Amino acid sequence: VGPARTTSHVENTPEERASLGIPESLVRYSVGIEDTQDLIKDLEQAMAKIPTTMAVKG
Repeated sequence: VGPARTTSHVENTPEERASLGIPESLVRYSVGIEDTQDLIKDLEQAMAKIPTTMAVKG
């Protein structure tokens, strides 16, 4: 788990990411063969730690 700007799209400039529709706030979540319920629990725990000031406006 990590921001696309430091993981999957680290070699792109901010301008390139913007043109691709990849916001700087995007978080990349990569999964494999983990149990679905384990993934859901992990996401719930992580989301609970995000300050409400960081909430994404939709």
